[in-house]
Amino acid sequence: MAKKLLLIDGNSVAFRAFFALHNQLDRFVNADGLHTNAIYGFNTMLDHMIKAVKPTDMLVAFDAGKTTFRTAMYDNYKGGRAKTPGEFSEQMPYLKELLTARGIQHYQLKDYEADDIIGTLAGQADAAGYTTTIVTGDRDLTQLTTANTTVAVTVKGVSEVERYTPEHVQEKLGITPTQIIDMKGLTGDTSDNYPGVTKVGEKTALKLLKQYGSIEGVYENVDAMKKSKMKEHLIEDHDLAVRAKVLATIKRDAPITVKLADLAYDGPDTEKLIACYEQLGFESFLKKLKTQTATPAKPIAFTELTKANIAELAQFTKHVTFYLEMPTPNYHTSAFAGFAIGDEDKWYVSRNVELLLEPVAKDLLTSMTVTKDVFDMKRTMVGLNRLGIQLGKVDFDLLLVSYLLDTNDNSNDLGRLAEQHGYPDLQSDEVVYGKGVKRAIPDDDQRFFGHLAHKLAAISALKPQLLKDLEANEQAPLYDDIEKPLANVLAQMEMAGITVDSSRLKAMGSQFKERLSEIEQTIYQEAGEEFNINSPKQLGHILFEEMKLPVIKKTKTGYSTAVDVLEKLAPQAPIVANILRYRQISKIQSTYVEGLLDAIHSTDQKVHTRYLQTLTQTGRLSSVDPNLQNIPVRVEEGRRIRQAFVPSHPDWQIFSSDYSQIELRVLAHITHDENMQAAFKAGDDIHAATAMRIFKLDSPADVTPNIRRQAKAVNFGIVYGISDYGLSQNIGITRKAAHNFIEAYFTEYPGVKAYMDAIVKQAHEQGYVETIAHRRRYLPDIHAKSFNLRSFAERTAMNTPIQGSAADIIKIAMIRMQNKLKESGLQARMLLQVHDELIFEAPKEEIPTLEKLVPSVMDSAVQLEVPLKVESHFGDTWYDAK
Repeated sequence: MAKKLLLIDGNSVAFRAFFALHNQLDRFVNADGLHTNAIYGFNTMLDHMIKAVKPTDMLVAFDAGKTTFRTAMYDNYKGGRAKTPGEFSEQMPYLKELLTARGIQHYQLKDYEADDIIGTLAGQADAAGYTTTIVTGDRDLTQLTTANTTVAVTVKGVSEVERYTPEHVQEKLGITPTQIIDMKGLTGDTSDNYPGVTKVGEKTALKLLKQYGSIEGVYENVDAMKKSKMKEHLIEDHDLAVRAKVLATIKRDAPITVKLADLAYDGPDTEKLIACYEQLGFESFLKKLKTQTATPAKPIAFTELTKANIAELAQFTKHVTFYLEMPTPNYHTSAFAGFAIGDEDKWYVSRNVELLLEPVAKDLLTSMTVTKDVFDMKRTMVGLNRLGIQLGKVDFDLLLVSYLLDTNDNSNDLGRLAEQHGYPDLQSDEVVYGKGVKRAIPDDDQRFFGHLAHKLAAISALKPQLLKDLEANEQAPLYDDIEKPLANVLAQMEMAGITVDSSRLKAMGSQFKERLSEIEQTIYQEAGEEFNINSPKQLGHILFEEMKLPVIKKTKTGYSTAVDVLEKLAPQAPIVANILRYRQISKIQSTYVEGLLDAIHSTDQKVHTRYLQTLTQTGRLSSVDPNLQNIPVRVEEGRRIRQAFVPSHPDWQIFSSDYSQIELRVLAHITHDENMQAAFKAGDDIHAATAMRIFKLDSPADVTPNIRRQAKAVNFGIVYGISDYGLSQNIGITRKAAHNFIEAYFTEYPGVKAYMDAIVKQAHEQGYVETIAHRRRYLPDIHAKSFNLRSFAERTAMNTPIQGSAADIIKIAMIRMQNKLKESGLQARMLLQVHDELIFEAPKEEIPTLEKLVPSVMDSAVQLEVPLKVESHFGDTWYDAK
């Protein structure tokens, strides 16, 4: 077998990786506060190069220290370099541990650089007939290229390389690889801080080498050169040039103790590498590794269900586990790939979902006496409803229970959750079905049916322990009384959908296009030329080079034109305000006009959003396909989108009720703060009441709109554990003033201060915080060494019980509201939940009933120490119901 050697310049590539991801330094930090950006980038390079080279042998060479034979020759060698960042140095031991786990040799040699180790091994490999690839961020190593050795120099971060062969060196520089050393001798090297010949740059050096071949050739002919400054410099700096050449020459005979025979690469030690990735917090690498190394699924007994044996389902009279396979995320539109059903190791599987319509199967699924265990109850209900089957009596929903036990682990893949909870026999869907464009249900019945049977076995096996864990966490009522009934309510809402008037949307789209065209022309006039407004590069050129606006922030690719930058520049130039307006309307046009038109189902002219019940760590619901919670209502164009949402019947109206300041009311309840509670009990405007306290005002009449705005920012900022810096940025005051505001707030609301201190202490002691319904959020970063990570975890500890309890309250209200509508025999339907707001449609004659019923249900969802307040509106469209 042909030998392929991969040699990597460890320090050089690690530095490249560190600085390529330097602007994301805070993102790449593990749970212990260790920075990991250099390791992450290095590992990315390893994956890329191993795949490209397919090496039989590998080594990563490192510098042994700052003193080498070169510093002995010239003590200022590499002098003047900035001090190595601590965030980089702390990663090196872990990088070497990663290499060991990956089965890759690493080596360093006292008094020599990594380059010399690589040069020596590459020379030995050449002589032994190996094909060698060297990976480095340093072009000096291109001197090592030969017919069998390629030097891959990183050019963009660490994922892209430029490959140097002797031909490429000749084509690019017009010299041979060995002449690169002579060129360095003449020019010196500013990076390594050694001088060459005065005023001889690369261009002059190349000219001399093409004429005389080498430094030695230059000096053999220097006397015959015409009189010139260059000749004088060459003569004067002869010793510098000779020394520079020696410094630039990579050793090919370093006294290394590692041998080629020691470098065999047989792949990673998977267990060690998994442990390493887990320690570093590398979820994406971990996922990829587990996919690549997944062992074949263990055989499992199953029976293919057909019309001939479907009567066997009658044996299940008390309990059944069921799984309906829909391969794409949007279960409102996904195809059906098959199903599995059974109990106590008797697993039946089929690709033919039509069998579920057979009386024995349909009766089993709709039965209210036979309990069902499933994975993702809501998805299953909606899927079966599309087949005309109403799922009855669900006992256990593995996805919901797993999410409640730890909201940080919110994967929707049953295989991953099964492994996480100690059931290793089920592979992830990604392993069995593939991913991206290659994702497909296997044609192999044995593999597909085995996978479905394993899904049932996993649900069945995990149920006892997970329910036991729920009880231990005092979360059984949260599951039984809130999340499981809510899944039913959400399924009904999703299936009902909301009607969207496509003709109104199209008309809006035409108006937005006209408006965008007008703004575009105004921008061109202000810029004095036409350009691509959507191109950050072209926009940066116009604003910062042509119009000379102050540069606020730069990115790797040029000037930043992010929203926060433009907002700071807007007061200085009208063009910036127009660009912000253009972007705003453009986003509304693409996301909400075009996006909603694409999402309308042709069968009923409705959009059927999906509510993600197991996504957020606070318990709030999210909406996707389409996202109806994020329609921007602070701008008129965004608000107008709601005009397209209409009732599904003539003479019906849209009705909306939302909680007023629910998070602040929850704060008043949780903190037991007497002053805050008094304001809510008196029905005062809480922001005006806060303003009066902070600013020591005597009367509500003294509260100006600006003062109220500042008090409001403090009120809501406190809920999120805001810092004085954050508050100063939000309301445009000095940091000191913001600090005084916060201090005054805590003086006036001492219960809030006591709560904040107590909840952070509790988080440090327990590692988690809870809502009023015992929804638990673990905070793995609460003990992190990194100040930023730890501070974020502490702010999260303050906020989660408040935001999460508000989510609990509206969920309880939704469950009770659905029951009330049913009990009352009303035709009204609950359609949407948007954070603290519930949206219904109802016949006009039922609106007066809803005006009394909905607030009464929402007000009494939970008994707090302060009253809940609900405001209601109605109209012919969602826009009018505000």
